[in-house]
Amino acid sequence: MVEAKVTYAICILREDGGSGVNGLVKLRQEEGQQVELKAEIKGLSAGLHGFHIHQFGNLTEGCKTAGPHYNPEGVVHGGPETQVRHVGDLGNILSQGNGQDVHVMKDRLVNILDVLGRSFVVHAGEDDLGQGVGDKADESKKTGNAGARLACGVIGISGPFDW
Repeated sequence: MVEAKVTYAICILREDGGSGVNGLVKLRQEEGQQVELKAEIKGLSAGLHGFHIHQFGNLTEGCKTAGPHYNPEGVVHGGPETQVRHVGDLGNILSQGNGQDVHVMKDRLVNILDVLGRSFVVHAGEDDLGQGVGDKADESKKTGNAGARLACGVIGISGPFDW
């Protein structure tokens, strides 16, 4: 029996603008399978917080230079379950506000090799998953109205690690 090839990546999230939010994101993907992602984040306030992969790994001026959501297909913003969305649209992390949150998910669009060198960003507000209305509708289709960037980090290749 041949073992499936597994690729690993890791991202160290560092606070931006004195937010106090930081953490670690681990990714694992067996060849031909969905990516598995585990985010361990400290310092979030209680509630939902947008969580995305952004276009660039350039953090020379903090999270603001990470660019927009990773969107190689040039489509509108959505949630992880919607048919049409940016590859980088991973929805929300639910924080209990108790100091440390763990978020585990699988994603059908993310491929580890395509996101190496890009960045993860944790946002201050809830991602509306592209469902914003009224004066929030236009921005909703681009960003999900998730607000300020609290923490970010560059995604890098990794060897195997404990899940």
